[in-house]
Amino acid sequence: MSKRFVVPLVLLLVLTHLAGCAPKAKEPIKIAVQGPITGKWAYEGEGFVKCVKLLAEEINEKGGLLDGRMIEIVEADDKGEPSEASLVAAKMVDEGVVAVVGSYSSTCTEPASAIYNEANILQITPSSTATVLTTKGYKQFFRTCFLDDRQGLFVAEKFIEWGIEKAFFLHDNSTYAKGLAEWAMKYYEERGGEGLIDAITPGETDYTPILTRIKAAEPDAIYFTGYHPDGGLLLKQARELGLTPDILFALGNACNNPEMIEIAGVEAAEGALVSTEPLPHDLPYPEAKEFIEKFEAKYGEPPASIWWVMAADAFNVIVEAIKATGSTDTDKMAEYLHTEFKDYPGITGPIIGFDEKGDRLGTIHKFYVIRNGEFVPYEK
Repeated sequence: MSKRFVVPLVLLLVLTHLAGCAPKAKEPIKIAVQGPITGKWAYEGEGFVKCVKLLAEEINEKGGLLDGRMIEIVEADDKGEPSEASLVAAKMVDEGVVAVVGSYSSTCTEPASAIYNEANILQITPSSTATVLTTKGYKQFFRTCFLDDRQGLFVAEKFIEWGIEKAFFLHDNSTYAKGLAEWAMKYYEERGGEGLIDAITPGETDYTPILTRIKAAEPDAIYFTGYHPDGGLLLKQARELGLTPDILFALGNACNNPEMIEIAGVEAAEGALVSTEPLPHDLPYPEAKEFIEKFEAKYGEPPASIWWVMAADAFNVIVEAIKATGSTDTDKMAEYLHTEFKDYPGITGPIIGFDEKGDRLGTIHKFYVIRNGEFVPYEK
């Protein structure tokens, strides 16, 4: 063999050897964000993704987790539909995700949680508040939001305090809305109030028949526990029927959304109350201020929904569990969250810990009133 062929051949062998010795990139840690990224509640799902991606990018810029493993965010769009939520959850299992932030609604989280539990995948929902979700014994399921029974008690006590003698509780038959309405009515009646209850069919365009029946019942207050698209339409049509402003119209925390005011119109929404966790700009914690500033710097506006910020907290809790256990073993992570995770400085306030069912301890509900198209803290 001539020298002119030997040198290139040797060089090729050396380069091949060096390539074989080059360190392989470490596998990313896959974390899914499941929610309605499209569909009727896309506003919330898109916010989940924005918050979680912002935090993941910050961690990756600092070198990732577990000695250099990058975080890969996998978007899981369930469109706000329970049947889609199950399909998406199965896809995330195949994708090999370690943990999931989501879903948004209790009706989607419920079927998805069964699949994630079977696959031993850690799941933290930032917004699914139905009390039933944590009665199934799933050790990998947690939430950074607060339960419907606590919100129901808060509303009932306020109604009694305000002298409301007769209240009409209206829901949409979803897991979340039906549960919240029933809890609120239960506590209200236990405290001496007279409660009436009925349901709408979500997604309809004309709610005047049921609003007419409510008007005939002459309640002092209405409490609607469904989601914001229907809440906006109910406010609009209640004003057209003359129900409001004479009758107090209050709504649950799934109506904590600027889009509801757009649907209702500023005039029809005026004076309506919303029971909810604090809005992002009202969070008094330094962690909240820092996060909101970073969010605004990246996206040009502050986070508009408390559920977005709860999603950020859910992601941070997952990261904290990975760091504390030094692994992505979800059994170890879940055990840590159940037994050792305490007093974490969350964006939405100190996360005291989780109980044996995975529910966040404490509560932070309050009422807002809509004034001139804005949510304003309400004190009576």
